[in-house]
This record gives sequence, C-alpha cells and structure tokens, in this order.
Amino acid sequence: MTGDRFTYLALTGLLFEHSRQTGTSSYGALLAVLANVVVAPVLLFAPFTGASVDRLNLKHVLVVADALRALIVLAIPLVYGLSGEASTVFLMVFLLFSVNVVFLPAKSAFVPEIVPPDRLLAANSLLAVAGVAATGIGALVGGFVIDRWGWALAMRLDALSYLISVATLVLIAYRRTNVGRRPPVTVHRYLAEVGEGWRLVRKNAAVTVGIVALGAVWFAGGVLHVAGNERIQAAASSPGMQRLGALLCAIGVGSALGAWWINTRGRDVSRPLVLGSALVLTGISIVPFAASSLFAVFLVAAFFAGVCVAPVLVLSETVLQEGTRLEHRARIFSARDFLMRLTLLASVSATAWFADVTSAGRSLLLCSIVLIGVGAATLVRARRAATPTVDIDLTTSAPTSGSSPRQ
Repeated sequence: MTGDRFTYLALTGLLFEHSRQTGTSSYGALLAVLANVVVAPVLLFAPFTGASVDRLNLKHVLVVADALRALIVLAIPLVYGLSGEASTVFLMVFLLFSVNVVFLPAKSAFVPEIVPPDRLLAANSLLAVAGVAATGIGALVGGFVIDRWGWALAMRLDALSYLISVATLVLIAYRRTNVGRRPPVTVHRYLAEVGEGWRLVRKNAAVTVGIVALGAVWFAGGVLHVAGNERIQAAASSPGMQRLGALLCAIGVGSALGAWWINTRGRDVSRPLVLGSALVLTGISIVPFAASSLFAVFLVAAFFAGVCVAPVLVLSETVLQEGTRLEHRARIFSARDFLMRLTLLASVSATAWFADVTSAGRSLLLCSIVLIGVGAATLVRARRAATPTVDIDLTTSAPTSGSSPRQ
C-alpha cells in the first residue's frame, strides 16, 4: 500500500512535468484524463468480473494479480522514456487498473475467509490503519523521493512493494471453502449470476446506505483530485509534490485516529448516525481548502478530513462483508467498485469543466455542500428509522405503539 501512494504521487509528478515541458495540455486536464483512465476498466469490466472471481481460489487470484501489477508498474518508466507521450502512460495505467478490477473484490471477499466474524470490524479497522500508515509513509517519502530523484524511482519502489505482497500472500494459510458448489459455466448462467449480484445490492437497505455514503466520499475524492491539486499547487511558492505528500500524510494520521475510534467507542453507535455525521464533518473540512491559501490551514483541514472519512470507509466495508455469503461477495464488491468509479468519473469530469469556467475554490465549496447534503439526508433517515411509529385506533382514539424500522 505504501508503494501505491508512490505511484499516485509519481503519476501526478509525471503529468505535472509533462504539462510544463510540452505545454500541449494543462495539468488539470491531464489529471482529469488520468482519473478517467483509472475508472474506465472498472466501468467496462467490473459488472461482470465478480461472478468469475466468486468461482476461483481467492488466494491464487490475489497472488497472480499482484505479480502482474509489479510488472506493469516496472514498465511505465520504460514506456514513457521510449515514447515521451502521455498517451502511452495512460495505456499502462489502464492495464494496471484492469488487473485491479479483479484484485479489489477478491481482497474484500478474502478477508472474512481468514478472520472470525466477531473480529471482522477490528480487522477492517486494522486494514484501515495499515492503509493510513502506508499513506503517511508513502506520501512523505514519495514526495521527497520524486522531487529529489524523480518519479521513475517511485515507480520501481511500488513494483517492489507488489512483489513483497506476493511473498506475503503465499505464506497465508488458506483453504477454499466454496469448492464444488457451482454448476458448470454457461453464458446464460453467468449472466444470471451477474444479475443476482446486482439484485443483492438493491435489496439490502444497510448495504444501500453504506454504498451511498461511500459514493459521497468518492465524489469528494474526484473533486480534490482535480480542484484540490490545482489549489495546492497554486498556493505554493514553489510547486512540487512534497506539499501534496505532506497533506496525504496528514489525512493518513487523521484516518488512523478515526479508525481507532470506530473500533472502540464508536462500534456501538448507530451506523447510519456515524455515516451521516462523518459526511457532514467531512464536508466542513473541505471549506478551508477553498477559503484559505495557508499551507498550515490545509494541513489541519486534511487531518480533520482523515478523522471523518475513516469511519465511512471501515463501516461500508464491514457492512458489505457481513451482509453477504462467500459465494456472492465478489459480485457485491465488484458492483461497489463499479458504482464508485462511475461516481469518480462523473466527479472529475464535472470538476475539470466547472473549475475551468469558475475556479478551483468554488469547485471545492460545491463539493462541501454536496457532502453536507448527503450527510444530512443520512441523518434524517437514521432519525426516522429510530422513531417509533404510532398507530391510532379510530374506534377508541387510543394510540398504540408500533415497531420501529430496523436501523
């Protein structure tokens, strides 16, 4: 995960360098294209890959996927060095995230297979903390490495991290539990299994709340990817990746605190209440990026945003894992990935246009309003679900308490 942060910073550094050297495309436009290339494989393949992953040995899927990702990342500096074109980088990124379409649902489905049910929330919290640590280390070290030695070295370090992941996965003891449960694959049966996964997403109210909350976070991520990057670079006296790395580190530290809270004091709080409150506070944390140009203010806001976002990420993952059986999980997570990337695509495309016709600051303010609105709607839903209904007997005029809907 540390290497992934290296790659994100390396790609943004590469595109920033390319935009300044060639002048053919603006930095913001290249970032928007990058985001579209990242989400394109998910939109094309995710609706159908989950059913395939559900039939495979999850450990084998993860090992092969990480080995392929290492090879692709190693090839990016070579391909760009030979061509000098951003289009070739985008092609390699497309291949990288095509592998991710298989890896991500397999990873999410794999965790409940090696963790007892009563420890699932704790496991997801620890994974979130691990991601936070990776964000902090990768962002700080990655920004320094890129500014000092270039983005290509960061790519190579990312490839090394994938190979370490392969070695670690090989050592995990895992016995597949869904062997022999599936009939042979036919086109009709495969499409039926795909449709079954989407029906499961629609029918589970708790899963719907989690996906909506997660979608709001992905929307904000798209806005920050375009408008936030532009705002940070414009406010810097000397543009570079170290400031972005420091902000990602602040988000990581805040996320660690948020993950700790949801696994301790927050674990017994109503989940819709946590999700709604976290989204409202995340929306508020974006306002300083639009209203200020001081880097110290950016750091504090990034830390606060990390604290608020972590519960959304942990709870949404846990809700989906708890609410599905093994033979359905990869399809559920593939559907999640599809919806999140579709949201990201819409977000970055709209932000690139809106920031161009108005400003990056106004784009950030609009993002804040959207997050606060979704959070408020989630809180209203939670409050209605917690309020008991009262049925009136018209013959006696005596109220009788009904059952409240499940939260």
